[in-house]
Amino acid sequence: MNGYVVEAVGVGVRFGGVRALHGVSLGVRPGEVCGLIGPNGAGKTTLFDVLSGIRRPDQGRMLLGGVDVTRRSPVWRARHGMRRTFQRQQLFGQLSVAENLLVAQEWRGGGPRGRRRRERERRARAEEVLAGCGIAELGPSCAGGLPVGRARMVELARAVADPPRVLLLDEPASGMSAPEREQLARVVRRLADEEGCAVLLVEHNVAFVMELCARVVVLDLGTVLAEGTAAEVRADPLVRAAYLGTAG
Repeated sequence: MNGYVVEAVGVGVRFGGVRALHGVSLGVRPGEVCGLIGPNGAGKTTLFDVLSGIRRPDQGRMLLGGVDVTRRSPVWRARHGMRRTFQRQQLFGQLSVAENLLVAQEWRGGGPRGRRRRERERRARAEEVLAGCGIAELGPSCAGGLPVGRARMVELARAVADPPRVLLLDEPASGMSAPEREQLARVVRRLADEEGCAVLLVEHNVAFVMELCARVVVLDLGTVLAEGTAAEVRADPLVRAAYLGTAG
């Protein structure tokens, strides 16, 4: 048993004659923050699409909790604990920040009995998550009018409003100031350490990834180029040549 809660096994994806992913295998354990880096076009977002169920691979398998979910839909995966954020902001701009978090909890539904109690519980959960993300004051604000850094944090809060087993973060620090990135890192660490969430993080800010992630995987031209601790990846000459821009 490798202990992975989410795992890609030998994943391959083609777009016509272009090989986006070839034989990619990686996994993330509960309570682990794993970084996924690589140059533009390396296949990072394509891999996220496969993991989250948006795209079915041409070869390989996707496992969630050790169960093959390759043919399961994104909705099924979300309802079994997988959450994702996107490069482009996906907030419901016409709703308030608090309402965005309420929507994320609505799928559990329920009959008319106890409706008011469930509504109170959902609102309390939304307030708890916003406070934990350091943005409690934003609850009444219109989500569509937020600056980029705050909107990114709201997206994270919405993703964890219903507690996840797996969290896929696609460039969550993009557009954030240094203090906002520090706040993001604290929230992600807490999710992993205290709630046991498995976090896979794609980010172009290499310094942010190296500081936050216990393990780093490097993709290049659709294959895994290197994997290890931040120090091991930094020292790998292939990584320096392909991604960090310094050979030898």
